[in-house]
Amino acid sequence: MVRAAPLVGLAQRIWPFLVLSAGLLLIVALVSGFGDRGLERTVTEGLIRIVLVVALYIFVGNSGVLSFGHIAFTAIGAYAVAWQTCRPSLKKLKLTGLPDALIDTTVPLFPAAIISGLLAASVGFLIGLVLMRLRGLAAAIGTFSFLAIVHIVYSNWESVTAGTSSIVGIPKYVDSWVALAWAVATIAAAQLYQISRYGLALQSSREDETAARSAGVDVLRQRLIAFTLSAFFAGIGGVLHAHFIGALIVNSFYLDLTFITLAMLVVGGMRSLTGAVVGVVILSTLIELLRQLEGGVNVAGTALSIPLGGQEIGLAIVMLLILLFRRGGLTRNREVPWPWRDYTYRARPIGRALPKR
Repeated sequence: MVRAAPLVGLAQRIWPFLVLSAGLLLIVALVSGFGDRGLERTVTEGLIRIVLVVALYIFVGNSGVLSFGHIAFTAIGAYAVAWQTCRPSLKKLKLTGLPDALIDTTVPLFPAAIISGLLAASVGFLIGLVLMRLRGLAAAIGTFSFLAIVHIVYSNWESVTAGTSSIVGIPKYVDSWVALAWAVATIAAAQLYQISRYGLALQSSREDETAARSAGVDVLRQRLIAFTLSAFFAGIGGVLHAHFIGALIVNSFYLDLTFITLAMLVVGGMRSLTGAVVGVVILSTLIELLRQLEGGVNVAGTALSIPLGGQEIGLAIVMLLILLFRRGGLTRNREVPWPWRDYTYRARPIGRALPKR
């Protein structure tokens, strides 16, 4: 009898997580050791995007239901952590609508991050009770409507969010290592979820919802679980954004970030955790190159530049080419392959073989 060794089988199941985490660790170590401050900032931004895109993948990749509303959870997490960690003097000046207990209290950074993620997850659960009953285009429109509602409320709730003006004075502690830790945690959660019975049940509804229901899968419940978990990590992405920039403005959490996040997931591979990470790395590199070209670069004594808006045009062209010629994304919706496909061992026989008759 031939069977995979238990430890080898476990390693094979979590192999994408191991490879992706090791790759990100290597990038951060190299940049911290040999890169400049500007490059480290770019890498940190990329790691925060990985948190957002992998959070989106947890729901979209496993359910097959497109969501345009996850950046609303990012905004909820970002503003929630600002309410908890800003100085009381600033909250008394600009955020007078907050409860007195919150105005006079400064919550430690890590508990504030968890609380903010849980708030986003709670909103995701409540909204999901309604939205997860929808499917196809109706679900996409429903999630976009939720994003628009959050944007309008936060833009006009001046006593709590400062409206369209900015909230400043948020502690800045997120660097490449902090962002790496959260990116690895998000990838681990996504990997564990997609190989769990909950993830497998949701994936079965993605492939054939009717067959999944007939097999006893509670599709609404499974989608709600994924949507809530996804909302938590999207909220954590907002927390990282707030503590990286040190300031918040509501327009940062709307269409531009929604488009970039979805583009990264589609380009990498919408149904692959590896694709979610690869899409962020590839498009973040492309965005940085286009940003440099917009500002102008000197190559062999010749100034090269592209018109403003080149980033958006470049992303749109790449996304269009992927949709036309490689619908499964750069990874073809596949995970990092296990390199030792032929590794097996023969189990030792137990007891003596029965004599032949």
